[in-house]
Amino acid sequence: MTKLKVLVTDKIDPEGLAPLKSHPDIDLRYELAPTPEALEKTLADVGAWLVRSETKITADWIGKAPDLRLIGRAGVGVDNIDLPAATRRGIAVINAPAANTLAAAEHAMALMLAVSRHVAQADASVKAGKWERSKFMGVELFGKTLGVVGLGRIGREVARRAQAFGMTLVGFDPFVSEAQARELGVEPLSLEDLLARADFVTLHVPGGAKTRHLIGAETLKRAKKGLRLINCARGELIDEAALADALKDGRVAAAGLDVFSKEPLPADSPLRGAPNVVLTPHLGASTREAQSRVASELAQAVVEFHEKGLAPNALNLPGFDARTVAELGEWLTLAESLGRFLAQTLEGGVRGFDVRFEGEFKPAERRPLSVCALKGLLTPILGTSVSWISAPAAAAERGIRVSETADPGRPDGARRVLTAAAVTDAGPVSVSGSVLAPGQPRILSLGGLTIDVKPEGRMIVLTNTDAPGVIGRVGSLLGRAGVNIADMRVGRRQARGEAVMVLHVDETPSEGVRAELARLEGVRRVHWVEL
Repeated sequence: MTKLKVLVTDKIDPEGLAPLKSHPDIDLRYELAPTPEALEKTLADVGAWLVRSETKITADWIGKAPDLRLIGRAGVGVDNIDLPAATRRGIAVINAPAANTLAAAEHAMALMLAVSRHVAQADASVKAGKWERSKFMGVELFGKTLGVVGLGRIGREVARRAQAFGMTLVGFDPFVSEAQARELGVEPLSLEDLLARADFVTLHVPGGAKTRHLIGAETLKRAKKGLRLINCARGELIDEAALADALKDGRVAAAGLDVFSKEPLPADSPLRGAPNVVLTPHLGASTREAQSRVASELAQAVVEFHEKGLAPNALNLPGFDARTVAELGEWLTLAESLGRFLAQTLEGGVRGFDVRFEGEFKPAERRPLSVCALKGLLTPILGTSVSWISAPAAAAERGIRVSETADPGRPDGARRVLTAAAVTDAGPVSVSGSVLAPGQPRILSLGGLTIDVKPEGRMIVLTNTDAPGVIGRVGSLLGRAGVNIADMRVGRRQARGEAVMVLHVDETPSEGVRAELARLEGVRRVHWVEL
């Protein structure tokens, strides 16, 4: 067997990588923080490249590594890796998604205890020669309500530990059904209701456009006075200036933050001068055990890749038959778009997800399309770390039953139609589409209402009563708000019945504008969708 040359350019636990060092067919090389010239020379014959967050693997560097077939990230995210460039080259990108779970959960608990008992401030006071017992009166966790935002791996581990402290648990996660949340001992709530009830809130959701400033000035105004906020997930989840103001005026009693919108935290950050805040430098995964697990997971994956040609945790390569995937082409993009569209129109936790195939779909095509649609469904809430390979496991973890339905009969209006359908706590929802011709993917139906929409761009999706004046009121409101309508499509079952309206817009309407739309006469529901 030809030796696999593995390059490590960031600090990764050497004990965890020991299986690579001892493997007779693997040549392990360390080039920590190499100069560009040294790196270019080294990459000439490297087959696998392992990094943490310091090294930036760009398309340019990938182009300088002709033998590269595997990139490994010692951690959860892959923000420092050009995933599309790697995919175009057929390079598998892997990470270690579960290795940091316990470390992150424990750090969230550590910050929760620190802010409830003023640990950091009391320590600094004593070291300064003072003895200020009355100044640092704290609160107990016992009997308090903890709001867990995001019930994935880390959120669940925090919930388990909080239960041991005698806390009451409420949670928000659009992709966890009410039944499964209650099985975890968590009462499911909307984010607004959670903030209004919780004494402590801990964040465990991914970053991205959908969750940026999830906690901002408006949400903090609606939160329970005296809230204590913990963030070990992503800095961008919090509007830091708004939080600093809330800490100063006492609406938020305290905050424990491990992540920030810019890292290292800038010297002029308003958080540095805010009272009752504990700041740590992104330590969530910084335990010896977590770093060892991360390195061990990577080492095992590299060995399996070399010996069996498998990358089971690949974020970008599903392992399906390459010819089938290539033949599906635009259908894969459509499947993911249908899933993403559906996810952004949900109003309840998902219990089941079904992908329906109508028309001439080959049996070998169904699984890739089904998984791709599932990936699309999960990505808006779980983030870009969801892959074709991880999507089924992520769905199972959240209690989502996934199924496929096939009907070889020719559907109306197209030779083949693909439908993504979900059963939610609020009822069933579905979206159907087809590739009518090369370069012509279309959404053909929303909840059984016929429509013709390009699955791209920014869209306002309204469910409304088919009655005179509704379209005019919607257009007038958006016009006053300065939102230009690029395209409008409508669908209905019958006159004066239920209808759907999809507006492609050039600008992003504010939350206030969307709320106004929902209050218009004849409008039942409003969703914002980005594809």
